[in-house]
Amino acid sequence: MKIAFPTLGNKGIDEQIGEHFGRVPTYTIFDLESDKIKIIQNISHHMGGMLSPPEILLAEKVKAIICKGLGRKAIEIFERSGIEVYSAGEATTVRDAIYAFKKGLLKKISGSEACDRHLFGHHQK
Repeated sequence: MKIAFPTLGNKGIDEQIGEHFGRVPTYTIFDLESDKIKIIQNISHHMGGMLSPPEILLAEKVKAIICKGLGRKAIEIFERSGIEVYSAGEATTVRDAIYAFKKGLLKKISGSEACDRHLFGHHQK
């Protein structure tokens, strides 16, 4: 199973997870079966390209997204495509998020939980 993370650079499993899903420079994809990492550049329209962030990750055949925040439209696109979306919660790196995912500690997110600022829990304190 491939899991994608919006990331801030090229450090692979030790890279920081970015706050803004569509505006990160890279996406890090981790394959749970093989433990392989793939880093792809964000070539979305947010970064001057032609695709949307969901289109980029759909082409990589990911089955889950783990992120800090995501807009309602992107969540709905992923849901329609059978891709699950999880909040990274307290995890700050890809490594931390993978650990939390494997332990079942991450919350699955639906479109109704997105908000204007795209951060799942920014208004909860």
